[in-house]
Amino acid sequence: MSMNRRKFIQTTGAALGLSVIGAPAIAKTRKKVKVGYLHTLAVDGQIWTGMHRGSFAKEGLDLDLVQFTTGLGMFQAMIGGSLDMLATGAVVSNFPARGQGKVFLINDVEFATAQLWVRPDMGVKDFADLKGKKIATTTGTTAHVFLDTALRANGINPSKDVDIVNETMSSAVASFIAGAVPAVALWVPFNIIVRNKVPGAKMLVDASKYYPEAAIVDGWATRADYYEKNYDVLPRIIRGWVDANDYIVKNPDAALETLQKNYYKQVPLADLKVMYKAQKMFLSSQWRQMYIDGTVTKWLQRVTDFYVSYGGIQNATPASKYFETKPYLDTVKA
Repeated sequence: MSMNRRKFIQTTGAALGLSVIGAPAIAKTRKKVKVGYLHTLAVDGQIWTGMHRGSFAKEGLDLDLVQFTTGLGMFQAMIGGSLDMLATGAVVSNFPARGQGKVFLINDVEFATAQLWVRPDMGVKDFADLKGKKIATTTGTTAHVFLDTALRANGINPSKDVDIVNETMSSAVASFIAGAVPAVALWVPFNIIVRNKVPGAKMLVDASKYYPEAAIVDGWATRADYYEKNYDVLPRIIRGWVDANDYIVKNPDAALETLQKNYYKQVPLADLKVMYKAQKMFLSSQWRQMYIDGTVTKWLQRVTDFYVSYGGIQNATPASKYFETKPYLDTVKA
């Protein structure tokens, strides 16, 4: 008597003492997933570690990775249908609040990756000196959210007291180096360029000053239609991510050496280690608790509130609605 493939897997799994859910990756239907990402350690560290370790391949996933320079452009590409999902920074709290996407996985906290640099040689030594001055950054990004927090915390109205110049981060940094602007809000590793090109530049503050109240998280999002039609892919992404994430947290030196050698060749290992320390990563079990107790939702909502104010989002979807915790909590157990 012939036996169909599903019956064969069930029968063989039972004979080997395996549940169908826990069947080997070889029994899983391979799935190609097109994923957008930013090439910065806080966003793609788990991705490349997982690719190197075969973490996603073990889940039967073929990740088609597409690099972007901003989360804004990446979200627009995903909404347009050219990406299935993405990993990004603060923008993960923007488009989903507009009803465009579901957040289902958090990477880390941008602990000190966003930084405000000034040029004392142009008359800016502290926050008081910033009034009336230009500050270059990429608006709508992690750096901008951080800048808004830092300015307000020091009694400066971002919309009235300073002139925020919107440029790509590469251009913003170039403007700062050239002396076109006396201040720049950036994210690592652009600080390395500033440090090397403008020896007299001063880092006024970084995001760690406002942690945990004003924490900015990086994370993964997907289209609502993809979430509904391909829900089975999400636990597989999460399991691959968990293997990579927990490996990095437990073995940072080995993980960073591998990342530098294979994926960050242009960044010296010492600088990559500085980048790693500028972010906060947690074990998957620790993230689980922060999903449950509302910590992550609170962090996402705070950044969404910034976008509502800055971008004039009408009838914004709250983080409690666009952040889907079920895939993670059903996959990662205590």
